[in-house]
Amino acid sequence: MDLDDVWRTIDAQRSSLADLFDDLSPAEWETPSLCDAWRVRDVAAHLTFSQARLREAIVPAIRAGGSFDRMIRDSALRVGPLPHAEYGRRIRAMLGSRRRVPFVSPIEPLTDVLVHGQDVAIPLGRERPVPPVPAAVSARRAWDLSFPFGVRRRLAGLQLRATDSDLVLGEGAPVEGTTGDLLLLVTGRTATLHWLSGEGVHRLPAAKGRREDSRRTT
Repeated sequence: MDLDDVWRTIDAQRSSLADLFDDLSPAEWETPSLCDAWRVRDVAAHLTFSQARLREAIVPAIRAGGSFDRMIRDSALRVGPLPHAEYGRRIRAMLGSRRRVPFVSPIEPLTDVLVHGQDVAIPLGRERPVPPVPAAVSARRAWDLSFPFGVRRRLAGLQLRATDSDLVLGEGAPVEGTTGDLLLLVTGRTATLHWLSGEGVHRLPAAKGRREDSRRTT
């Protein structure tokens, strides 16, 4: 993907996610997401922070004592609660803009909207397909950076192979799945482990006791 393709995908994903938010019931807004201790509402609030300027990010960073995880969590929680219609409106206001949080590449907002879209859709049982090519770009970026997911250490001795793209990451016992499911694995999610296959699956974190579920939402 070239840079224009990345931003076109970001816009398309933001637009469809805003549509999803517009369709949520009051109960769905309070549903726990795949992000630990975050409701769907909190994930939506986090996504509205995706174009924060440097001066808007400095104070949260100081408050969080330099902790990246705490900073993004506190920032998301501080945005909400908003009127339900406001989340989609704020996300649509980003369409066509290439502004991003300071010190990150365009791949980070791509990863943000792809992964957080699943953080919301999966627990809600909403259909939200993950485009394989952009997901592969995001997965490679997360693998190369390793921070904040610690993916190389966590998945050492495994080779991730996508069944719907040319994505291959790591070396070792094979773990196969769709690019979207592998992206979730790389970014620390375990909700789709039961959809993965291969000799290395039993070595994955939380692989024991995986629930059997034939439903697909990605």
